[in-house]
Amino acid sequence: MPAESISMRKLKEILRLKYQAKLSHRKIAKSLSISASTISNYITRAKMMGIEAWPLPDEWTDTKLNKAFLQTKHTPRTAIPLPNWPEFQLELKRKGVTKQLLWQEYVERNSDNYYSYPQLCRYYKEWARKLQPSMRQNHKAGEKLFIDYCGPTLPLVNPDTGEIRTAQVFVAVLGASNYTYAEATLSQKLEDWVMSHVRCFEFLGGVPDLLIPDNLKSGTTRACKYDPDLNPTYQQMAAHYNVTILPARPLKPKDKAKAENGVLIVERWIMSVLRHEAFYSLTHLNQRIKELLLLMNNKPFQKISGTRSSLFNSIDLPALKPLPRQHYQYTYIKKVLVHIDYHVEVEKHYYSVPYGLIRKRLEAHVTQKMICIYHQGNCIAQHIKSTKIGGHSTLNDHMPKSHQEYTKWTPERFESWAGSLGDAVLEWVKFQLNNKQHPQQSYRVCLGLLTLNKKYPKDRLNAACRRGLDTGAYRLQSIKAILNNRLDQLPLISDSSDKLINVEHDNLRGENYYH
Repeated sequence: MPAESISMRKLKEILRLKYQAKLSHRKIAKSLSISASTISNYITRAKMMGIEAWPLPDEWTDTKLNKAFLQTKHTPRTAIPLPNWPEFQLELKRKGVTKQLLWQEYVERNSDNYYSYPQLCRYYKEWARKLQPSMRQNHKAGEKLFIDYCGPTLPLVNPDTGEIRTAQVFVAVLGASNYTYAEATLSQKLEDWVMSHVRCFEFLGGVPDLLIPDNLKSGTTRACKYDPDLNPTYQQMAAHYNVTILPARPLKPKDKAKAENGVLIVERWIMSVLRHEAFYSLTHLNQRIKELLLLMNNKPFQKISGTRSSLFNSIDLPALKPLPRQHYQYTYIKKVLVHIDYHVEVEKHYYSVPYGLIRKRLEAHVTQKMICIYHQGNCIAQHIKSTKIGGHSTLNDHMPKSHQEYTKWTPERFESWAGSLGDAVLEWVKFQLNNKQHPQQSYRVCLGLLTLNKKYPKDRLNAACRRGLDTGAYRLQSIKAILNNRLDQLPLISDSSDKLINVEHDNLRGENYYH
């Protein structure tokens, strides 16, 4: 609104509300139905005329005031220098740097002609809005690593059979520089997921403060908007690298915009390039991904200066935490229950623990060669990993000196219980107790058989054990199958004599023919 078009009454009201009522420009504009920019224009021109108080001195008549305002020219806003926004944004990513600090430095460089802090923030926001979504967010250097998998997969061809299987593509993007890591794995299972993180840290040469994964099943045991449960194996890896995991909230794409944008770029600049190439091994595929990843990270940005690599080297790399001295060894963590035979089951093999922990829930840490079992954070048992399915690894130190003193379960008790259910049940249980190096190793199977009496009557259970003894079925699953299929109610064919021995015919030579 030009000066000549505003009434002298409104002009004085602007000055009164500014200097006497101490209102902001926005409130004055709302009160007088004038734009806030017009209010700022008049107040600036009043300051240039030396008017900064109310009421006005008597010398300022309406005529003189009107003439003075018409002759006073307001310095155009475009004449005030603005910061170099790409450099402003780059500095803002550094740890400890704030907009307030950058504004103070801007004022020192332009002491006579500068924008106020709110104005500067508004202009910066307008500039940042023109950037792509992943570049708008002001992430601190070395702070966040966003992680996800690409939706599409890459084919791997078996050179012997021609069979095609798919490879998943893991993507990680640093928040400040957009520096990207990608690799192919055979699956999204827990071990591939965790070890992809390890190789990513080695690629970066350091560790960020935060990991922002999607609510992937491998990484979280329960997806929740506010409190997701993290997989203990994933947590153990994070503790080794001293990094914090902060899963993205379900259905909140803004939480993982960097990862989604990184996935899109990897699909365009790497996976699309590889669509016509054939790969016969995961190693060969990852070599090609590494080559294209180097080109992608060195590709210049479109709207700001530099590349992902240059930004990474200048701001992210110096801020990353160093890699731990000890190399990470993949450790699968499993919750286990100590059975009455003081053994726990890990990958279908049984490992002993101190007998005093019967019925306790423990944690088994499984590495490539060892099984370490923990109770309340303390390692209470260590075993060499065994691949024998159904086998037992028992340490003598874990066994009680007097089994009867510490537990009610003894071979005699099992035999007494079995005898009450039938002779065949007793014979089957005795076979189990005598077939192990230590009777305690068969307690689990015996208890499983005897508890079948809750579901089946004694006569059926006894008949099933009789059939099992006669047919060599000494596994608990075999007895269950007999009962489920009602084979215990069918008669056993005990006559094994040769019914054709007395048959005579001209075409049959008989056993004497060969003598």
